[in-house]
Amino acid sequence: MKLVPSEIFKVLAVETRVRIIDLLKSKGPLGVKNIAELVGITPAAVSQHLKILKQSGLVRSERKGYWIPYSIDEEALENCRQILNEVCTCGCSETGKFKEKELSGASLELLRKYEKELQNEIRTVHERIKEIATPKK
Repeated sequence: MKLVPSEIFKVLAVETRVRIIDLLKSKGPLGVKNIAELVGITPAAVSQHLKILKQSGLVRSERKGYWIPYSIDEEALENCRQILNEVCTCGCSETGKFKEKELSGASLELLRKYEKELQNEIRTVHERIKEIATPKK
C-alpha cells in the first residue's frame, strides 16, 4: 500500500518508529524481542509500531518457522527520500550534499563537522557491508 507523503510523515512523526527503522537499517532483520531490547520498550509496543510501519510499506516481514524477522523496505525508504528531496529547500539533491556556494563559503568548523558526519555515514555503510558479506552460520 503506497501512502501519500502526508501519511508517511504521520507514520514517521513518532520517534520510536524512526528508531526502529534506524535499527533495522543498521543491524538488518530483527525479531520483535530483539527490537524491544534494543529500543527499551515492551514487545507488545514494538508489535504495534511494526504493524503501523508494515501497513505504511516501510517495513516488511517474512515468517521463518517461529521467528518473524522484520526488515526495512529499501524501495519504500528511497521513495521517502525522494519525497523529502522534493520538499527540501536547502538546495541539496541527495543525502550528504551541500550546495556548492555553501561549501565554498563554509567555516573550518562547519567543514570539520560535515566531514565527521560523512565519516560516520561511511562507517555505518562499511559495518552493514560486513554484516551482509559475512556468511551466516
